[in-house]
Amino acid sequence: MGVTRRYIFPTLRILIWAVIAATLVKIAFNGASVETEDTSLHPTGQLVEPTVQVATGTVTNAVTVQASVVADPAVVVRATLAGTVSKLLAKDGDVVAVDTPILQIRQETPQDPVVTTNAETGEQTTTERAPKVTIETVKAKVAGTLSLPTLKDQVVAVGDQIGTIAPGTLSVSGTLTPDQQYRLIGAPSQATVTLNGGPAPFDCTGVKIGAAATTSQQPDPNADPGAQTPASGTVSCAVPAGVTAFAGLGATLAITNGTAADAVVVPVTSVQGTVQKGNVWVVGPDGTNEKREVGLGLTDGENVQITSGLAAGDEILQFIPVPGGAGGDPCDPSSKTYDPSMCAG
Repeated sequence: MGVTRRYIFPTLRILIWAVIAATLVKIAFNGASVETEDTSLHPTGQLVEPTVQVATGTVTNAVTVQASVVADPAVVVRATLAGTVSKLLAKDGDVVAVDTPILQIRQETPQDPVVTTNAETGEQTTTERAPKVTIETVKAKVAGTLSLPTLKDQVVAVGDQIGTIAPGTLSVSGTLTPDQQYRLIGAPSQATVTLNGGPAPFDCTGVKIGAAATTSQQPDPNADPGAQTPASGTVSCAVPAGVTAFAGLGATLAITNGTAADAVVVPVTSVQGTVQKGNVWVVGPDGTNEKREVGLGLTDGENVQITSGLAAGDEILQFIPVPGGAGGDPCDPSSKTYDPSMCAG
């Protein structure tokens, strides 16, 4: 045992250290092997654009507009005859009804004299004639409070403003975005109004849709161009009698412009275009897609009615293809999705 400890173990330690030293020398002069197995991942998937299946459903084209109560503008009273104001039949501040006489205008037209000849003597006699007098009574076209700055004996011409009548009625008026204006083509003459903090919703008639008022005000260069959509039109309707309202009140004006039941519908995100005609990309059995023109009907802002070009069960892209997308490059003439309208220049 003493021999083992004294000679064998030290000898083994010397041999082990010699092997380690030799290995280190080899690494120092020849370098270690750094070869590793390539375990990196390689892409094997394919980008596939989401699709939807054409279905049927009910589409209600309901447009809601933020509006306010406004006082109806005064109606101008104009002269209907050239002449002199001969009589005032109403006073400034009077409350008048329709066809209430406001004033009279007198017009005198000179007449040629009458010349007669005596048959026996041949003597001519000239007889002057009085002017032809025409009197026109100007009446109120609407009921309301009369403002009459015109004076007696004032000379007026046809079309001159001789006064105004404030009807004292109210309307609900709001602005329309281009999208809303398109959706209200052929809209009915009735809408539902809800006054902020007011009575229960009520129907108002005489819905009028027109162009937005023009303004010379320059746009703010510091404003965010995407903050809001500029107004392209206006909508208004009359507040019926018996409804208590005040000018300046906020209101919501809702118009339902048609409902289509059991209609072929697709998401609006799938259609290029919003009115009358549009384009969709139909997916074929082989997975490729091609553009197809479709007819468009009603929309509720999320889905749109397809009137022609598609049938229930067809498969289309959920979103309009973009240049370089999986559905092809619409700007590449060789692509099935080629569409010059989507390309700049």
